[in-house]
Amino acid sequence: MEKELIKIERLQKFMASAGVASRRKSEELILEGKVKVNGQLVTELGFKVSQSDLVEVEGKEIYKPKGHVYYLLNKPTGYVTTVSDPQGRKTVMELVPKDHRVFPVGRLDIMTEGLLILTDDGELAYKLTHPKHMVEKEYHVKVNGIVAQEHITNLREGIMLDDGKTSPAKVEILNIQGGEATLSLIIHEGKNRQVRRMMEAVGRKVITLRRVKYGNLTLEGVQLGKYRNLTEEEVQWLIQN
Repeated sequence: MEKELIKIERLQKFMASAGVASRRKSEELILEGKVKVNGQLVTELGFKVSQSDLVEVEGKEIYKPKGHVYYLLNKPTGYVTTVSDPQGRKTVMELVPKDHRVFPVGRLDIMTEGLLILTDDGELAYKLTHPKHMVEKEYHVKVNGIVAQEHITNLREGIMLDDGKTSPAKVEILNIQGGEATLSLIIHEGKNRQVRRMMEAVGRKVITLRRVKYGNLTLEGVQLGKYRNLTEEEVQWLIQN
C-alpha cells in the first residue's frame, strides 16, 4: 500500500492560504508570538507545517479552505482599508459579506475611492502586492492648477520621494476645466500614499483620487459602495499574469 503524500509548507504560507492575512502580515504575527502549532509557540519564519498540524492564531484554530473567495469592491471615501480599526472608524469590511474571513489586497487611503480587491487567498494577495510582478493600477486624479509638460515628463521618468524614486508612470491628461486638471496615472508600485505624494512632488494638490483599474479588472457595473464576485476567468488572469 502506497504511503499518502503530505504537503509540507512554511507556516506563513499556510496561514496566508488559510486566509488569516497576507504572507507578510502572517510573518509579523509569527514574530510577535501569536501563533502556535500543535500547542507549541512558534516564532521561526522557517517553521514548516502540514494540513494535519493544528495551527492556532491568537487562540483560534485555522484551516485551509477548499476554495477561495474574491470580491471586487468600489470603495467610497470615509472607509479605512483595514480589517479592524482601533480608532473606531468605518472599515471596508462593512461593505462585503461577513461569512468569509477576507482581507484587503493592498490599501487605498481613507479619502481615496475606487477598485479594491478583498480575498482569503493569501498567496494571490502576496503576488498582487509584490512590485516584482508589476501589476498595473490605473488612477484618475484631479489636481489644482494646470499640469505642465514638465510635470508630465517628471512623472513619466520617476519622482524622487523620501522612500526612494518611483518607477516610471504612464501619464495622460484627461480633462482641464476651471483651473483644475484630471489625469490618468498608471503605476505598478504600492508605496504609501504614492499617487498623492507624486503629485505633491510636482507642486499639485490632489482634490479627488480614484482607482479605476487593477490588472485586468475595472469598476464597470459596480456602483460606489457595492461589490461583486470575481469570475473564474478574472481570477485565473490575475494568477497567471
